[in-house]
Amino acid sequence: MVTGHTPQTDTAALAQEFVQFSVDAGVLKFGEFKTKAGRMSPYFFNAGLFDDGAKLGKLAQFYAKALMASGIEFDMIFGPAYKGIPLGAAVSIELARLGKTVPFAYNRKEAKDHGEGGTLVGAPLKGRVLIVDDVMSAGTAARESIELIKKAGATAHAIAIALDRQEMATEVQPDGSIKDVPHSAVQYVRNTLGMGVCCIAQLSDLLAYLSTQSGNEMGQHLPKVQAYRDRYGV
Repeated sequence: MVTGHTPQTDTAALAQEFVQFSVDAGVLKFGEFKTKAGRMSPYFFNAGLFDDGAKLGKLAQFYAKALMASGIEFDMIFGPAYKGIPLGAAVSIELARLGKTVPFAYNRKEAKDHGEGGTLVGAPLKGRVLIVDDVMSAGTAARESIELIKKAGATAHAIAIALDRQEMATEVQPDGSIKDVPHSAVQYVRNTLGMGVCCIAQLSDLLAYLSTQSGNEMGQHLPKVQAYRDRYGV
C-alpha cells in the first residue's frame, strides 16, 4: 500500500513543474473560455491534449508521484469513460513501474450486448477503488462513477485529478435554473462524501506560477485569473 508523505515543499515543487509542463504541452491555455456552468474563464485545461506517448507518460508520472505523496491507500484503479480510460491505464502502468501493482478497470458509456457484455471492462471492481480523471467541475461525472462502483459492491474510496480549479460548484434548481453553491466539487467529495482527493495542482499553484512570470507575455494573464478566483473561488 501507499504509505507516508513527502515534504510539502516537494508537492509544491511538483505542482509548479506540472503547471509548466501543461503550458509547454499546450494543455493549459489562456484567453476566454465558457465553462459548463456558463462562466467565462480566463484559462482552460484540456487533458485531451496530452495526445502523444511522451506527454501521456509524463502526465502519468505526475499522477503517480502525487498519489505516492498523498498517503492515500487504495486497492485498484477505475478510469471513467472517456478521458479517464487512458489516464487510469497510464497511471496504473507508472505505479507498477514504481513498485505498486494494482488492478485496473474502466466503463463503457453504452452497454455491450455481445461477448462479455455489460458496461465494465478489466478487473472486477472490489475493495477500495481510486477513480482517476482529469478535472472535477460540477462533480456530476464523479457521482456517476461512485454510483457505478457502489453497485458493483466496491467502495469508492478516493479520486485523483490533475487540476483542482478551486471554484464554486453549481447545482440545478427545481425550476431548471443553475445556482452557484458555496463549496467546490472537490470539497463536496472530500467533506460530504468522505472520500480522499489527490490533485497534482490547484488554481492557487497556477496563480503562484503566473506571479513568477512578470515581465513576459505569460505574466499578463495573472490579473484576469486572480479576478476570476476572487469572483468564483472557494
